[in-house]
Amino acid sequence: MTALEIAGGAGVVAAGVLAYAVRAPSCDWLAPSVFHGVQTRRAIALTFDDGPSESTPELLKILEQYGARATFFQCGQSARRLPGIARQVREAGHLIGNHTESHAFLWLRSPSFIYGQMAAAQDSIEQATGERPRWFRPPFGGRWFGLAAAQRALGLTSVLWSTIGKDWKWPADRVVARLMRGARNGAIFCLHDGRLLSPRPDVSATVEAVRRMAPALLERGFHFETVSEILCPTTT
Repeated sequence: MTALEIAGGAGVVAAGVLAYAVRAPSCDWLAPSVFHGVQTRRAIALTFDDGPSESTPELLKILEQYGARATFFQCGQSARRLPGIARQVREAGHLIGNHTESHAFLWLRSPSFIYGQMAAAQDSIEQATGERPRWFRPPFGGRWFGLAAAQRALGLTSVLWSTIGKDWKWPADRVVARLMRGARNGAIFCLHDGRLLSPRPDVSATVEAVRRMAPALLERGFHFETVSEILCPTTT
């Protein structure tokens, strides 16, 4: 094997390791993160990204029907566009997290860009809802160098997921089947009450999936908690 071939092979390995660090929910090399909660209790955390949107209130009605508390990772621009709906999420007893200001890719970006996206969202969400988030979800689950420092400065921890519903592209029946397979103690499910920053997004698959999934999980003995509750059960 030539030196060039060895170098090329090392480059492939390095690229694979970096891709794992950027996207794998279970990896916290680039920033402190979690992807499941306490596994000794029959609890699941439903989380929703990209909102708020005009469709969020319909989800709130379903969650209320089944007594389900959830976590909504809001984009700052969406919270500023729909402050009334952003507040409605909090007033319904759900937890609000930070999903950046504009749902920007964070990988390959500078530390100052990453911090700016997160800090702007903190301010936008607090102005809209009165709540300053403690939890953060990077768009697309992608992390990068500089995220750890931004999290420390803003008092945030990254929350990924144990199962992602793929509700932005799959019909409700496939979403439900995927999440039911992932149902276990301490699971964190990732769904979406928005579609990036699109106004009036079609989230009908998400709504229908939650409508079907919630009673099925309750029948299996699970209950629903916010991220704070499932990660820190002694503090609410």
